Amino acid sequence: MITIEENTTLVGVSELRTGIEKILEKARKGLVIIEKRRKPQAVLMSTEEYTHMQNVLEMAEDLVLGFIAQERFKNSKDSDYINIESLLK
Repeated sequence: MITIEENTTLVGVSELRTGIEKILEKARKGLVIIEKRRKPQAVLMSTEEYTHMQNVLEMAEDLVLGFIAQERFKNSKDSDYINIESLLK
């Protein structure tokens, strides 16, 4: 187990098998990168960090979709829309 930054630790697969409790504790406090043959294979993180990351990604997606919708609205004409009466027929 090697700490490469304050909250990031590298762990080999063999260490994962033998020291899971220590590794899970590290994951609760930061990121744990699991390596196999000196190549990164996966990342462990706390559920709180994962939830936060998902929320940030969803917010970014919402902002991008909002921007796209705003641009489409600005560039549209009345003839691009169907009125409600026609839709209900």
